Amino acid sequence: MTKMLLKDFYTLENLTNPEENRYLATILLNPKHDIFKGHFPGNPVTPGVCMLQIIKEISEQITQKPLFLHRANQVKFMALINPETHPQLQLELEISEENEGEIKVKNTTSFDQTIALKLSNTYQTLSP
Repeated sequence: MTKMLLKDFYTLENLTNPEENRYLATILLNPKHDIFKGHFPGNPVTPGVCMLQIIKEISEQITQKPLFLHRANQVKFMALINPETHPQLQLELEISEENEGEIKVKNTTSFDQTIALKLSNTYQTLSP
């Protein structure tokens, strides 16, 4: 099972698999987490690197494999994610195995009707 890198940063509330290779996840950010005290005081913003880590951890849970980010083909941050005003996020993931040991993940992260992040990453599977 995947170990969360940032303890208590988020909670995975729901994970479904509506069709082959497609997953829908709902997460709840913890606006009281220490990371938001420094990023940024009085106006918290979820760090992009934390979003990349969340997507990796959910992808590891889905594939049941430890993953290492090999290539970020496309990463577009389209809106700030404030954990106080929008703690609940929806993640759409399309996960496929491209080559032996290579997992491709396409993601769209949103809150309400706002798309906050779109990415396409390639991960290498690691030996446990």
